[in-house]
Amino acid sequence: MDDLILEVKDLKTYFFLASGTAKAVDGVSFQLHKGETLGVVGESGSGKSVMSKCVIRLLEKVGRIVDGEIRFEGKDVLSFSEKELRSYRGQDVSMIFQDPMTSLDPVFRVGDQMMENLRIHRGMDKAEAKEVAIQALRSVGIPNPEARFEAYPFELSGGMCQRVIIAMALCCNAKVIIADEPTTALDVTVQAQVLRLLKNLQKENQMALMLITHNLGVVWDMCDTVMVMYAGKIVEKAPVKSLYSNPLHPYTWGLLDSTPSLAGEHKSELKTIAGTPPDLRLTGTCCNFYNRCPYAQPICTQCVPELVELEPGHLVACHRQTEQVHLKRGEEKNGG
Repeated sequence: MDDLILEVKDLKTYFFLASGTAKAVDGVSFQLHKGETLGVVGESGSGKSVMSKCVIRLLEKVGRIVDGEIRFEGKDVLSFSEKELRSYRGQDVSMIFQDPMTSLDPVFRVGDQMMENLRIHRGMDKAEAKEVAIQALRSVGIPNPEARFEAYPFELSGGMCQRVIIAMALCCNAKVIIADEPTTALDVTVQAQVLRLLKNLQKENQMALMLITHNLGVVWDMCDTVMVMYAGKIVEKAPVKSLYSNPLHPYTWGLLDSTPSLAGEHKSELKTIAGTPPDLRLTGTCCNFYNRCPYAQPICTQCVPELVELEPGHLVACHRQTEQVHLKRGEEKNGG
């Protein structure tokens, strides 16, 4: 398609540890188009953040992309030189990191860090860069942005630093923004303000947005497509309305059931997914979710389920969801 901007094919990223090889991302494929918002959900440790860092090639030294393709506007990102990567990061793809306190350099003022970004990627002079940076700080709800522009990161709260990171990502007019839990450190009012800003800027600039979050309410409000990850793999991918109205994977059912509801009884027990995620050094031989799945059958322990399309645009990786057999939510274990 003409509007395809980012394509990832069969991405595999492993961490080589003294105790073994952890398959953090194990065969992930997806596409992102101009103006589209892709939501990525899943438990901590499911590979969401590692996958997003692969897109901009910012991996820790022990991690390595061992297979797959990453293409931005048809260009092979994995073949980029250091010079090309510097242009790619920030100008083409910007990232809002999860931990704001480690994303800003503590020895430089906030304004200097923002202006450097603008002068490198947008070719602005110092005065113009300062004006744009202050406006960006104002747009994300930072009070008295002129004073915050002159502050050091350690003089700001965690929530304020998070807003600075968001402002830095937005002011370069990148074609793709990867937001890794962008509102974690913010209060509810500012969360809504920042998400609304992201949505408005996306419409204005037709930028693509990859939103990594645990908040399924935010996914419903913000996203066009949802990708559910578990233990380094995609277990379900669908348009947002299709996934919420007709989820197909038992793990997705567990995530949706564990979401608190304001309409429920005040003292009702919060539902959880029993068990713990698998050791990523031991995955890749069966369904990674089988030990926590109430619907598991012997085949689930014997081979890895393929990601197949059961409805238009709705893909699921489950041995018990096929064109011939449809598992229904709430069936007894081993029920057919």
